[in-house]
Amino acid sequence: MSLSTLDPRTALVVVDLQNGITAMPTQPYPGAEVVARSAELADAFRSSGLPVVLVRVSFAADGADAVPGRTERQPRGLAFPDGWDVVVDELSGHADDVRVTKHNWDAFHGTDLDVQLRRRGITQIVLTGVATSIGVESTARSAYAHGYHVTLATDAMADSDGDAHRNSVERIFPRLGESGTTAEILELLAKTR
Repeated sequence: MSLSTLDPRTALVVVDLQNGITAMPTQPYPGAEVVARSAELADAFRSSGLPVVLVRVSFAADGADAVPGRTERQPRGLAFPDGWDVVVDELSGHADDVRVTKHNWDAFHGTDLDVQLRRRGITQIVLTGVATSIGVESTARSAYAHGYHVTLATDAMADSDGDAHRNSVERIFPRLGESGTTAEILELLAKTR
């Protein structure tokens, strides 16, 4: 893991840190730690005048907007409790944050995320969230394909499967961008102010 730089126009993209997802058990960090580190990054980005993007996943009650297609492992039923898709309080309440609702794993596919970033002149994104191997990795892959520099805050993400988290961090992320800890990203951000 090594970080080289943060572009002057970098955005923080927080993936699926919402009530129903952060309540699930995660590895190697519990949801509360991922939320705390993401909130620390969000505060620093806001203080630096840089955008914070809060991505959440949600589905219509009838499941009509869920991703179709056969898979060997069927997703859990689409009966979710009220408020499961609400962004956690620690990240909410900032009117200038960009909000994106997705209906699949990738925060770019079928959303206006790319338009929101390009309108703000963003050339790099820092990613945090849950689950590392699903929403975060899918979004990182798309960000890379869209031509963004990608930085992954590996201690501000977690997964329900520790092996899946490690696979993303050790094998996939080095091919998509640069990885570092929250502290390393905050230090780099302070230098670019």
